[in-house]
Amino acid sequence: MLWIKALHIVFVTAWFAGLFYLPRILVNLAMETDAAATQRLLVMARKLYRFMSPLSGLALGFGLWLWLAYFNQGISGGWLHAKLVLVVLLIGYHHACGSLLKKFEQGKNTRSHVWFRWFNEVPVILLLLIVILVVVKPF
Repeated sequence: MLWIKALHIVFVTAWFAGLFYLPRILVNLAMETDAAATQRLLVMARKLYRFMSPLSGLALGFGLWLWLAYFNQGISGGWLHAKLVLVVLLIGYHHACGSLLKKFEQGKNTRSHVWFRWFNEVPVILLLLIVILVVVKPF
């Protein structure tokens, strides 16, 4: 089971790397006025989003495997339910990034770079809360 846990941590880390970087690209897209630079950023964002999606699937798959394996051993509690709620929010955030990217591709973005700077902080907060729940198990 340690191999599964190690793989889960690796894929969660890789997924979060994308969740930290893609919104930063969106900040730059919201500020960019040069068409060539915009196209370059869109290519970067598309490739990153396509790379992140399988990583998220692997992270979630290994996480599910861990949960099912430990479920029979009585691993449960409020902390786990709270963590799962945060994971669902994280999945929603991932899809929101994809939706915002599509708006940029269609030239329909209406949000400012300041909004994207705040949006960029969401995965940091989610990661902090998830790690605290898993390590400290406060309830």
